[in-house]
This record gives sequence, structure tokens and C-alpha cells, in this order.
Amino acid sequence: MKLHTISINNLKRRKTKMAFLTIGLMVGIATIVTLVTLTRSMSSDIERKMDEFGANILITPQSNGLSMNYGGISLGGVTFDQREIGEEDLARIKTIKNSKNISAVAPKVLGGIKVGTHDVLLVGVDFDSELKMKQWWQIFGDAPKADNEVLLGSDASKILDASSGDTIRIKEETFKVAGVLDQTGSQDDSLVFASLGKAQKILGKEGKITLAEVAALCSGCPIGDMVTQIAEKLPDAKVSAIQQVVEGRLKALDQFKRFSYAMAGVVVFIGSLIVFVTMMGSVNERTTEIGVFRAIGFRKSHIMRIILLEAVLVSLLAGILGYAAGMGGAKLALPFMAESKNAHLIWDSTVAAGSIGLAVMLGLLASLYPALHASKMDPTEALRAL
Repeated sequence: MKLHTISINNLKRRKTKMAFLTIGLMVGIATIVTLVTLTRSMSSDIERKMDEFGANILITPQSNGLSMNYGGISLGGVTFDQREIGEEDLARIKTIKNSKNISAVAPKVLGGIKVGTHDVLLVGVDFDSELKMKQWWQIFGDAPKADNEVLLGSDASKILDASSGDTIRIKEETFKVAGVLDQTGSQDDSLVFASLGKAQKILGKEGKITLAEVAALCSGCPIGDMVTQIAEKLPDAKVSAIQQVVEGRLKALDQFKRFSYAMAGVVVFIGSLIVFVTMMGSVNERTTEIGVFRAIGFRKSHIMRIILLEAVLVSLLAGILGYAAGMGGAKLALPFMAESKNAHLIWDSTVAAGSIGLAVMLGLLASLYPALHASKMDPTEALRAL
């Protein structure tokens, strides 16, 4: 009779206890697989959503400035040698090495105008890019679709006493207020938004832009690399990364992952306790059987191999079933937990191998002491019990 035959026969005799052990370890592995898979899938979805919200690279005209003071009194600053950015220059951004990591480019032209008796700031934007980048905007009415339509910030709407559907006059031209922005708490509340081409014409800046915001995907490559690549394509512009935005997004994702891994660690500990208690109980029940094995010539190493082989077989089955159950649970839970309906479940062979390997390792480590305890049993005491 071989050692593995003894182990298999023992598992068959104690089906209920081994089934309990398998289910306990399987639930632990399934929980870990579900947590890890959901974390990775949701992190990818959250990362994509966060990258779509707001800009993390700013392109402004290159200029030289001089701070003026006399006798310790600041007289303000003077800007000279300012180079304007041409709208056609922005097309070069799409030719950089990491162009696939650019989510949106939103050019803007700014200038002061007079509406009635009020001075306001007119901002010309490409509404398609702007709305894609600023998905937190809530518009009462509609987004402008024609050149003769404008979008008002909440404060600008109150100052101009105009709401959705009303008209305002800018430089002898009549514009329809397509919508009004809900209050954002930012400078957007005080602005008047018009289409880029129309604003350039009103401000006398045809073909020119004041600045451009770029939403870049943080996960594809370091933002610093993209800043360098864009700067090489636009030598007359100043390209800078909004570090606060980038670092804040990455930190939020890191905290989310840490929490999930901490929960997985707790589950691993509980699973190992289940294996330990069950295997220890099994060894204590088999005192007589182990004594007989020792009496007929089995060595301590043989006894340990029998116990550990049982643990490996149970753990292997629990790992396979746990991975399948975990992926099934993740697939069911992802639509309810992800922010986006387009979130995809990540299937990774590394997770499969890791979950099975973790189950076997837990089974071996938790069964090591029971196996040592079994190998040290005195065969004479067991034989007296017969």
C-alpha cells in the first residue's frame, strides 16, 4: 500500500469533515479572488473615469515677465515677448509618441466683452471637447449647438438677468442663451461660453487660442513624459502638468487597492485557522490509526507525508473551486459596484495560478503542526486502546 493511497482512502472515509474543510477554504479563496478581481476591474474603470474628469496638462503661451518694484513698493509686473498659440498648432499634439493616451484636448480663447452695462469674460470653447472633459457640469437647458448660442455660468446669468431661452447682445449681435450652468464653485460661474470660432471673431483673435487643456490618461505613461513630448512639438508654448490632480488621482486609487488587499489578508488568516482546526481535530481522532502505522514500521516522515498529502489534495480542490466561484461572484457583483456600465471583468491567468497556489500553501502551512503532532504520537499508547 502506497502513502497516497492511504491519504485518498482517508479522505473518502471522512467525506463530511473533508467537505467542510474544502468549503471553508474554498469560500476564503473565492472571497480573495472576488476582491482582487473586483479591485483590478474597478480600478481600471475608476482610473478611466477619473482621467475623463478634468485636465491634467495645461498649455499656455510662452512669455517673459518682469516684476517691478521701487523702494520696497511693488509696482506690479510687466509681461513682454508673449507668443500666441495658433489653433492649427494643436494638431501636432496628436503626433506625439504617446498620443493614444490623450483623452481630450480643449482649446480656449479668452477676452473681456461688454454685455449691456456689464463687463464679463467671454470664453470660446469647443463644446464637444469641453463637455467631455467637464462631465460634472449640469446644464439647465441645452448645450450650445450653433454659433449664435451661448452658455452662461450661474453668476453670469444673475448679473446679466438672463436665463435659458433668453437673448443677449454682444457687439451688435444677438445670441440665444441655450443653457445656464449649475453652480460649480469655480471661475466657470462667472463666464460666458461661446463656440470657439465665434468667440475668436468677436475678440479679433481668429486662428489664435489663449490656452489649451489636455486630459491625459495617467495609467498609460508618466505625465512628465507626455509634457516633454508636447513641449517638443510646441516650442513656443509653455506646457505644464497639474501635479495636484495627477497625484490626487493616483493616491485615491492606491488607497482603494490597499483597503481591498487588507480585507483579503483578513480572509487568508481566517481560512488558515479553519484548515488548522479541522486538520488538528482529524489528527486527534486518528490516534489509534496513526499508532498502528507506527507499530508496523511507518516512520515519522511517512506519517507527516500522509497528513500533508491529504491537506494538499483538499487545498488543490478548494483552490480550483474557489477561483471559479470567485470569478463568478466578481462577474455578478461588477455591474452593481462599477460606476460605468462598460466596465469589463479582467481575466488573468496570474490570479488563477496565484489563488490555487495560495490555497495549497495555506493548506500546507496550516497542516504542518498537526502533521508534526501526529508524527510524535507514541505507538504503544495507541496499541493499548485497541
